[in-house]
Amino acid sequence: MAVNNRPVLPGFFPDPSICRAGEDFYLVNSSFEYLPGVPVHHSRDLLRWEHIGNVLDRDDQLTLPSGKGGSGIYAPTIRHHGGFFWMVTTNISQFGKGHLIVHADDPAGPWSTPVHTDGAVGIDPDLAWDLDGTCYLTWKSMWPVPGIVQAAIDPVTGTLLSEPRALWAGTGLAHPEGPHLHHREGWWYLVVAEGGTERGHAVSVARSRSISGPFETHPANPVLTHRSTDHPVQNTGHADLVELPSGEWAAVHLGVRPRGFSPMFHVNGRETFLVGVDWEDGWPVFAEDRYTAPEPDTGFEDDFGPSGLHPRWISPGAHPHGFTAPAGDGGVVITQHLLGVRARDDQWQADALVEGDARLVLRLDDRHRMSVEAHGDSLVARAVIGGLDDVLASMPLPRGPVRLCVRAVAAPQGPDHTGGPDQVELGHLGPDGFHRLGDLDGRYLSTEVAGGFTGRVVGVEPLTDVAVLRHFRYSPTLS
Repeated sequence: MAVNNRPVLPGFFPDPSICRAGEDFYLVNSSFEYLPGVPVHHSRDLLRWEHIGNVLDRDDQLTLPSGKGGSGIYAPTIRHHGGFFWMVTTNISQFGKGHLIVHADDPAGPWSTPVHTDGAVGIDPDLAWDLDGTCYLTWKSMWPVPGIVQAAIDPVTGTLLSEPRALWAGTGLAHPEGPHLHHREGWWYLVVAEGGTERGHAVSVARSRSISGPFETHPANPVLTHRSTDHPVQNTGHADLVELPSGEWAAVHLGVRPRGFSPMFHVNGRETFLVGVDWEDGWPVFAEDRYTAPEPDTGFEDDFGPSGLHPRWISPGAHPHGFTAPAGDGGVVITQHLLGVRARDDQWQADALVEGDARLVLRLDDRHRMSVEAHGDSLVARAVIGGLDDVLASMPLPRGPVRLCVRAVAAPQGPDHTGGPDQVELGHLGPDGFHRLGDLDGRYLSTEVAGGFTGRVVGVEPLTDVAVLRHFRYSPTLS
């Protein structure tokens, strides 16, 4: 069997959920502490995806504590029903309010002001409509009933129409979560994640003639996992199914691509992968060699023209529209916060033309980041790893406009090296190319070191109140 090791959405795009409307497919992902929340992608072929917007892009939809890792938006679900697109998710920063539900005519937005599901507390919510039109909310509950639970709901108001009841406890693996319900040929299929979102992650399935059970377990569970294998994609799980116009089926799921020496390290977060789905004896069988994702087109340049910020731009704990403004003669004015994008490749380079005291930051979280800083008449390479804050190197600021530059390059090889996933280099771009100022083993900006659920983000942050970003470039090619 061919090894499918290329994601359809590389970089920090975890917990995928997918739906179809006619010939069009729409995909959403978790965003955690970053705003705007819940990126939306569109495709016609399941292989090539365009980032068309973000669901929660206004203050009346979502506010978050600034830079608090592990906060924010957990696993969303997107569905198309009754002429509307529906998205349900959990803002873990407002856990006690239940899940939030929004809807829209157009998945590119605008989306409605959220309603909350008071009395349905947990994570990973799903929406499904029974054949009689009743809407059901299904989620991972911690109490009073643990496991996968369900209640009838009015999705317009968020009001529960029945008491939550246990639906399925999974197969016995840890942390049954991420439920999604799908109907096919008289059966309801409940697809869940199990085993935790680390190396033991897996997809399991149960089925019932009724949307509310009782559910019988797939005899071959787990139906998808790479645990205890040497497959280059690990942590596979959190799958969602979709029926194609042809009547065939496919699924998206998350995975990571760890690199380096044991225990291996992943740095760009949990990514979105695509597999085929066959049906045997009324059960789904995942066909991992069905699709081959094309080489992604991740590179871009942005001079921040009059059309406003592209939906790729994000910030921890703050909506970019609240701290940016067009610069009068081109570029964008940034006030106090980090304006960044997801790192998406094994090797890549980002550079920024800035005015004022500012830094180009590579961030996993506030306690795990590296930056090259233009401050006064100095250029400084800095690393923050846990409680350590260290200047790696400094030099006089070059004359003229300065392009700050961060690169992720192949890890050094040989007996004197420790086998990290890559090497992060900090410096600047001159007329003759990249000038390295400082570097560090990339494992210090990995999930295995820092913990959490996100991936690397690279962007610009003022060192004083305001800086101007004139031009930003991200490339999977090193100069």
